[in-house]
Amino acid sequence: MPVRTRVAALAALTATALAVGAAATTQAGAAPGETVQKNAAAKSASAPKKAAAPRFLAASELPPHPTGWTAGPVTDGFPEQLAYCLGEGVPAYDYRHRLFHTELDTSAVQVTVVTGSATKGKALADRLNKEIHACAARLERLYPEIEAEGRFFGTLPVEEGATVHGLHTETSYGATDVNLLSVGRDGRTVTVVGWGQMGDFDDAPLAAFKKTAKKAVTKLY
Repeated sequence: MPVRTRVAALAALTATALAVGAAATTQAGAAPGETVQKNAAAKSASAPKKAAAPRFLAASELPPHPTGWTAGPVTDGFPEQLAYCLGEGVPAYDYRHRLFHTELDTSAVQVTVVTGSATKGKALADRLNKEIHACAARLERLYPEIEAEGRFFGTLPVEEGATVHGLHTETSYGATDVNLLSVGRDGRTVTVVGWGQMGDFDDAPLAAFKKTAKKAVTKLY
C-alpha cells in the first residue's frame, strides 16, 4: 500500500495527504428536581439510538508474521500511510483508522468510514477502487525515478463485497516495496486494509491477506 515511508518519493507524496451548551428550562409550578427528571426522560425518549461504531481488526487477525504484530489505538482521521494512493482522491468523511507494526519492516493499516447511506457507501467504495487501480500509473507519472506495477487479485464474497489489489514499486536506486490493499463494504460502511513490506509480489502473503480482508468486513458489525 505502501504503508511504509522508506521510499523518499512516496514519503513526499504522503506529505501532501488530505489531513483530515445546553440551556435548562424551568417549568412553572414544578420542583427543580422534578423538572430535571422530566426533561431528561423526554430527551431520552425522543433521541434516536446511536448506531454501534464499526469494529477494527485485532493484531492477531493480520497475516502471520515471525515477530508478531502490535496494534495501535483507533484514531480519528485519514491515515497518511495510505496517502500515496488515496490521500488526494478520497471525499471528505469522518474517517477512523488503526496502525499495525512488526519488529521488522512489515506494517499495516485499516481505515473505516460510515457514510450517509448504502448508496453513498457504494459510491465511495467504487471511488477508492478506481484510485487504487490508477495508483501505479499515477506514481510513475509524478515520480520518474519510480517504476510501479499494480495488480488486481479479484473479489471476495463478503457482505456487499470486497476487492483485493497489489502494488509493487522499485526506485532507480534499487529500493523495492510490495503492498496489498483491500476495499470492502457492509451497507453504508466502507473499510480499507493495507499491508506492506520490502520485496516483490512473490513475498506477499496473498492468501492470508484475503482472509484478513474478509475478516475486516465481517467484523465491522
